[in-house]
Amino acid sequence: MSNDPLSIIFVSNGPGELTTWVNPLAEELHKQIELRPRVKNSSISLNLVLVPCPNATGNENLVAEKWFQFENIIKAKNFWQLLIKPKKFGSWPSNGLVIFLGGDQFWSVLLSARLGYLHMTYAEWIARWPFWNDRIVAMSNSIVQKLPKRIQGRCSVIGDLTADLTENIKINDPLPPGKWIALMPGSKSAKLKIGIPFFLDVADKISKLIPDCNFLIPIAPTTNIDQIKYFGSKKNPISKYYKSGIKLINRAINKDTRGILITNNSTKILLQENYPAYSDLIQCDMALTTIGANTAELGSLNIPMIVVIPTQHILVMEAWDGLLGFIARLPILKFCLGRLISFVKLRKKGLLAWPNISAKRMIVPERVGHITTTQIAEETIDWINSPSRLSGQKEDLQKLRGKKGATIKFCQEIIKLLTVKKLLY
Repeated sequence: MSNDPLSIIFVSNGPGELTTWVNPLAEELHKQIELRPRVKNSSISLNLVLVPCPNATGNENLVAEKWFQFENIIKAKNFWQLLIKPKKFGSWPSNGLVIFLGGDQFWSVLLSARLGYLHMTYAEWIARWPFWNDRIVAMSNSIVQKLPKRIQGRCSVIGDLTADLTENIKINDPLPPGKWIALMPGSKSAKLKIGIPFFLDVADKISKLIPDCNFLIPIAPTTNIDQIKYFGSKKNPISKYYKSGIKLINRAINKDTRGILITNNSTKILLQENYPAYSDLIQCDMALTTIGANTAELGSLNIPMIVVIPTQHILVMEAWDGLLGFIARLPILKFCLGRLISFVKLRKKGLLAWPNISAKRMIVPERVGHITTTQIAEETIDWINSPSRLSGQKEDLQKLRGKKGATIKFCQEIIKLLTVKKLLY
């Protein structure tokens, strides 16, 4: 191994990509290469740069710090300063590799060009700047076919990083017997504002008709109990549109137990703060969820789901990504352009959940528009009382899962590139 200083930089954005792509890949890379900060005398450092993204919560750096995987973590708000004055954020060696793992692919292109580093992209659907990449690792062969023929040799198909999430899941604390529904209202404020009061109301309605039905909220790493409590209270302006609310919340006694939330209508919902909550999720019969990376996680775990996107509240506009989302969040334009953008985008009726996007057809139900909690409760009950339908969706999700081992293959591609470029021996 070369003794020359070398920097490996992961570029990512929101909570979904951070927890499903960045964390597993960083963990595996530490196993295959001696890296700082875990190996103090190593000449190679692993770093994380967060980029501007409407899907981010602003707490991603705090989550990543707990993993003790990165020597430096640059917050999204400091990204432009990093481009202008890199030395302000540390002494960057002359050699390095920037790896795209979420967000806008152009940000990682800019950073690699600014630092003079090699560049690699994980392409889930498309590599948008192929000529700027020294190496492209792709989820499927279809991505290779989209590349210009003269650079297809730069691309290797490694499979779906999300497929590795199910490795080594053990159920150490079984959920009590009965039917279980996971409620996944989102991981950022724009979604939680709507998701918490909406899903609590759905849970109350289901519980009234099926008293022995149980509920679980797996709390995202970028969310916390206090946020759940706030968005379920009258302080959240959206709450006034729903009859439900939070009567009390008891936190978990220790890290090995679950907390409990009780609604105003006495519906009990277990709270799992340990992330990832896969051992709890795989015990659930189905899930109610918003759009996002969580639909990919549920799909890889083969958990039937209904994707819920209630658009009757203008605040939902803030959850859109890209330029449209940016315009929709501008204070002056928000109430005119924001509403128009959402109307046009939803009228197109494109597929929104990752399993549906991957299959190019509707595998999991997407309920978009002016939907009510009664409608979702009734549909959920229909599903939960139909084992054959649940089994059918599970089979469809199973067929979509990519081959496992993508994380290890990704690390091998990183090592191969660095070795070929004589940066790693």
